Amino acid sequence: MSLRLLSLFASLLLFANFAFAQGATVAVAANMKDAFSEIAGAFKATGKSELRIVYGSSGNFTAQIMNGAPFNLLIAADEYFPLELYKNGKTINEGVVYAIGKLALIAKTSAGIQLVNSKAEVSRAIMKANKISIAKPELAPYGKAAMEYLKTEGLWDLAKNKLVYADNIGVATTYVVSGAADIGFTALSLVKSSGVAKETNFILVDSKLYSPIQQRMVLIKDAPQEAQDLYQFMQGPQAKSILRKYGFTTPTALN
Repeated sequence: MSLRLLSLFASLLLFANFAFAQGATVAVAANMKDAFSEIAGAFKATGKSELRIVYGSSGNFTAQIMNGAPFNLLIAADEYFPLELYKNGKTINEGVVYAIGKLALIAKTSAGIQLVNSKAEVSRAIMKANKISIAKPELAPYGKAAMEYLKTEGLWDLAKNKLVYADNIGVATTYVVSGAADIGFTALSLVKSSGVAKETNFILVDSKLYSPIQQRMVLIKDAPQEAQDLYQFMQGPQAKSILRKYGFTTPTALN
């Protein structure tokens, strides 16, 4: 089945789930799961209604929204996919960059791989690993950044036959935590999760070795008031403080 048909099928399932629902449905990039869970709690504490939240890859969400999936706000892991929706007339405007993400490499501690932040040591870790997890570069911005890093550092040929691909960065991270992969690329925001930190060790990838991961959000046309309120809340000091806690950099001015 083609990606287009899969996306259409997923969209129809979403319609079935949300057809009779009211309020806001938010599509959130998988790298934001822990941070956004805390943000959503803070948002609700202001007296707002419960949100329906779906986590996944920015690419899949974009395909689903293009096919009519009933999302009201896309909180993506990059700029490309939100701007594609804008160019296709699906959003009220270009949206804003709400955070800048950071790429990390993690290793399953029980696999006996201790990561050290040097090209030579990363090469050794790649050679020692049986499997290396990565999010699909065509769907997930952190997967694309990981591929850029490997190619920039001349490590692609060493790693490519060991790569196992996941639909989003959350699944790629789970592969390492569960032991399905020995090492893998993830978002720093997910590394800070207690479940990941307990099972792995990590290094932060030099941000000069991949394109900046500027995470943009966009309101879909005819979004209800709850989605508009969350969009504004994400740009406020409380949400920014939570984002920084999870390793994101936040813009000093709205984009």
